[in-house]
Amino acid sequence: MWITPEEVLLANALWVSERANPFFILQRRKGHGKGGGITGLLVGTMDVVLDSSARVAPYRILHQTGDSQIFWSIACGSSRKEITGHWEWLETNLLQTLSIFDNDEDITTFVKGKVSGIIAEENKSKAAQEDEDSGKFREAEQKMRKLFGMPGEEKLVNYYSCSYWKGRVPRQGWVYLSVNHLCFYSFLLGKEVTLVVQWTEVTRLEKNATLVFPESVRVSTRHTEHYFSMFLNINDTFKLMEQLATIAMRQLLDNEGFAADRTLPKACKTLKNVSALKRDLDARAKNERYRALFRLTPDERLDGHTDCTLWTPFAKMHIVGQLFVSNNYICFCSREEDLCQLIIPLREVSIVEKADSSSVLPCPVSISTKNKMTFLFANLKDRDFLVQRISDFLQRTPDKLWSDGHPLALSGYSVSPSPSTTPLSSSLPTPTGAGGEPSQGRHYSPSLPTATQGLLRIYQKDDPEDHGPKATKEKMKEESWNIHFFEFGRGVCMYRTSKTRELVLNGIPESLRGELWLLFSGAQNEMATHPGYYAELVEQAMGRCTLATEEIERDLHRSMPEHHAFQNEMGIAALRRVLTAYACRNPGIGYCQAMNIVTSVLLLYCTEEEAFWLLVALCERMLPDYYNTRVVGALVDQGVFEELTRECLPLLYEHMQELGVISTISLSWFLTLFLSVMPFDSAVLLVDCFFYEGIKVIFQVALAVLHANMDTLLGCTDEGEAMTILGRYLDNVVNKQTVSPPIPHLHALLTSGDEPPPEIDVFQLIKSSYDKFGSLRADVIEQMRFKQRLKVIQSLEDTAKRSVVRAIMTDSAFSIEELEELYVLFKAKHIMSCYWGASCTAAERHDPSLPYLEQYRIDLEQFCQLFGALGTWLCGTHTVTLAARHFRLLDSNKDGLINFKEFVTGLSGMYHGDMTEKLKLLYKLHLPPALCPEEAESALEAAQFFTDDDSPQESPFLSDLDFLVQEVTSGEEMKEAGEASGSGDAEEKKEVKDYKYYLRMWAKEKEPKIETIKDLPRMNQEQFIELCKTLYNMFSEDPLEQELYHAIATVASLLLRIGEVGKKFTNNGAKKPTDPTYTQAPTLAAELPQPEKEESNGESSSGQSLVCKALAEAQLETPPQQTSDEEVKDDTSVSSYSMVSTGSLQCEDIADDTVLIGCAGDQQRRGSTLDGDWSITFEQVLASMLTEPPLVDYFEKKGDIQARMATCKMQRGVERQVSSSSDHELAQLST
Repeated sequence: MWITPEEVLLANALWVSERANPFFILQRRKGHGKGGGITGLLVGTMDVVLDSSARVAPYRILHQTGDSQIFWSIACGSSRKEITGHWEWLETNLLQTLSIFDNDEDITTFVKGKVSGIIAEENKSKAAQEDEDSGKFREAEQKMRKLFGMPGEEKLVNYYSCSYWKGRVPRQGWVYLSVNHLCFYSFLLGKEVTLVVQWTEVTRLEKNATLVFPESVRVSTRHTEHYFSMFLNINDTFKLMEQLATIAMRQLLDNEGFAADRTLPKACKTLKNVSALKRDLDARAKNERYRALFRLTPDERLDGHTDCTLWTPFAKMHIVGQLFVSNNYICFCSREEDLCQLIIPLREVSIVEKADSSSVLPCPVSISTKNKMTFLFANLKDRDFLVQRISDFLQRTPDKLWSDGHPLALSGYSVSPSPSTTPLSSSLPTPTGAGGEPSQGRHYSPSLPTATQGLLRIYQKDDPEDHGPKATKEKMKEESWNIHFFEFGRGVCMYRTSKTRELVLNGIPESLRGELWLLFSGAQNEMATHPGYYAELVEQAMGRCTLATEEIERDLHRSMPEHHAFQNEMGIAALRRVLTAYACRNPGIGYCQAMNIVTSVLLLYCTEEEAFWLLVALCERMLPDYYNTRVVGALVDQGVFEELTRECLPLLYEHMQELGVISTISLSWFLTLFLSVMPFDSAVLLVDCFFYEGIKVIFQVALAVLHANMDTLLGCTDEGEAMTILGRYLDNVVNKQTVSPPIPHLHALLTSGDEPPPEIDVFQLIKSSYDKFGSLRADVIEQMRFKQRLKVIQSLEDTAKRSVVRAIMTDSAFSIEELEELYVLFKAKHIMSCYWGASCTAAERHDPSLPYLEQYRIDLEQFCQLFGALGTWLCGTHTVTLAARHFRLLDSNKDGLINFKEFVTGLSGMYHGDMTEKLKLLYKLHLPPALCPEEAESALEAAQFFTDDDSPQESPFLSDLDFLVQEVTSGEEMKEAGEASGSGDAEEKKEVKDYKYYLRMWAKEKEPKIETIKDLPRMNQEQFIELCKTLYNMFSEDPLEQELYHAIATVASLLLRIGEVGKKFTNNGAKKPTDPTYTQAPTLAAELPQPEKEESNGESSSGQSLVCKALAEAQLETPPQQTSDEEVKDDTSVSSYSMVSTGSLQCEDIADDTVLIGCAGDQQRRGSTLDGDWSITFEQVLASMLTEPPLVDYFEKKGDIQARMATCKMQRGVERQVSSSSDHELAQLST
């Protein structure tokens, strides 16, 4: 490539000059190419260790003038071909021009300007993404692609110098981290080390320090472990590895491929070794931390953050922290944990202004909201820029979402939208349907009782007011919260402090529970920005019948059946609407068991719409991946819980592991947030803490439960005993402060013994969990989640593999080990299409809700690649066409995709079928639907050069074979006629059939029909020609090539005669055509051999010329045209005799007296067509093939799939994906 001219002082150090002229020198790096000796080894080692550009560009061109000792590097190349192209361009375009100049300086200036102009032109055509990357980084990316054979679609994120430990020897080199692979390269004193690991294969990734591997990174796959050390900044490297592995796991989980963020703002300056992708991933990591810290929606993007102080009126002091600005929010978090947190939605902001600066309050900014709250930030470094950014975001914020006329909006309560309100965010799927319909006839409207208040309030409306001590305690709680609202604010802009946490831990009053759940979870903000969304989703979802709605209907009456709110249609209908609306919003999750329990609790305290948005917050942010089909999130947290138990309760952990209890109990605890295992009034207090603190509370309480029962559990001898102890303990966790009427806990009623165990106060349990395990931090939990996620997802993939293999092993002749290897190759091909193919189509073909067998599917392009690598019937350039036909045959539902079972079925026929099965498969590959119409047309066009007349003609001679076929055919027709008449009489006699007859008929219909060779349709002449072409290509590389060609020519001749003879009896009563060529046949018969002789030579029908043409076309190289003495013969009636185009076929089977037709008559015969009445059966093909031992041996030969799979694995795990082609294009490519 052309490079910006750089000055080179020592032109010959470590370089060898290969070409030269007065102005330019072409040089090669020592150690590259042949020879080099010890100098070459040292130079190569130095290039790798020092990251020299010579490793990727071992050739260069220098510019020099006259006697000057200064050289200018103007071009470099990775291959001789590339650099030679540049050299020839210089000689052709510049040498003559440069000879005109008198001044050396002018020559140098001209050359530098010309090269810079070429580079500028090339950069215009490059993508904007590449333009952002520095030249140094693009050079490293090119080096990665060259070293590891990566395609252009594979993007490098970053590369680092490190050591790779191979055994006990460290190899110094460079690790390249791309989007889909971890690659390492080292070259030390002639020893080259190359490593490529796909991120989707990583099962463990951790940073550790041991005596053997000091401060290293361990990358584990299913079969090997790799250690890397000696990083300059191991923390940054490890964080990037974590990000890339997480992207790969997400791809395995739900097929989300990596998509670069095109809206990322460009860097102010191009960083030397930082790619745009690295900046993108850094920005993503910051966005995720920001959203998790403040519970914001997934589309929120952090614009920037800065240090500042916040004036807190409740504490009368300035608190040091950080200010965050994003597209919809201004947030603040104190440096000291839990001191103060603040979220200000821009939709609530009315004024942003710069206050007067002073020594006490430098660079202050005042932000006022619509509910009359003012926030004062100071000590801002770049106040003007900050105010400008906030102003820009304010201009983009729609002002119609919240109105000043709604007092509830200002205080933080939700405003129920009218049915006609339809503004929806573009980031969510916009449901179509009843947006503007009147309230009548709608499934959801604001007039419903559950649209304005929670179910608990509806059912407690008529209860007499309680003045007991519990009610007094509840009133005191409400008063405490009102004082807190007065002091710290109410609604989304409330100051959140340690005081807020204390109030939450003491229990949220029932009257405020719904409001505060919305506030702490972030659901309040999402509901505020999407008015009317829930109502439209309900209208779109209700009335549909899907798998999710069926499961919802099944579980509706199992959702808190002990609570009176769900013992009538009002509560059930509200639950149905919320669950079906969410299933419609998120089809990827749809509905999962345990969602009904959580949602029913939400509906007790919230309106329907509020419950819906809380469910969104739970499923999509607070409990990620918990409620998908494989409950991955819950399994991950189960692994985290086991790890925490090992750290905090080591003795108990070892005993519980022996019993296998932890994995059994914890899943239900996490999925339902203890709601299914603890009395409702107690569990709802844990839900209060969960919405404020997040998942750490659930871990803390779970550890506290194990700690409280540790002595008893250590004495358990089996799993059942341990589960009974824990179950009874949780059943007796009570809330003595509740004001609601007691709700019976079904599990407690069923498991209570003679002596009830002592009651446990839920407040004491929560306090104990904070005292003993309150040091848990959210970031530590996230780190543990990452480690467990790798393990869980790879374990699920292994489970899926075993399930698929078990499901098809009885239907396949492959061994279990072979099926597992095939599954790995099949899945890898699917995954590869996700990141190098069209990601949208790859995502469509992966549905995690389907059975394991259906989850991964491949398209035609990927099947062709696997067929070429694993198939036994390889036909050179014809392989693609045969693979396309095979794909269409396997694609039973015609959706353009096949699953693993269909793939194995296709391979099994080729490898393990007997000769009959293999021939049957090959036969079907040349019939519709495998043979597409376009391929048949190509056969028709080929035949038009070698047939004479438009109308098919019969041979005037009949052999013994003809008469035999005629007798058999007529005999079968008479038999069928007799059977038909006989069956008619029988039907008349039998009037009534008993029920047993119908049962037998029904059973017969239900039995799977086994396809026999008699069920196969007949093959016409076009299809037969294609079959002959395929067979010719299949034999082209076989050691017994000539014997097989001779055998197939003999079989083809026999089959053509059989088809010709059979044609006569299908048109028995038809009149022979009166054609001039037909009357000339007896005359020519004297010149040509008699029928008996024709039979012995295997030449009898006009159709054989078509086969000869097909075989000639199929040859890899057409031999040169020859002349023949036979050309002078009259060919007016050759349609009745054997014809072969002169020189088009080299076959020992052709007799001396065969008529050879030259090219002179081609123009005359172009209008002819194939014989439409000619056809043969599979039985005839099979019988003919069995007469030739070479063909029998070929098709009886067993294939070795182990060797082919080993070859596949030996190849690079990367290959360039060709652009997708249609079946027609693939067929044209081969024909």
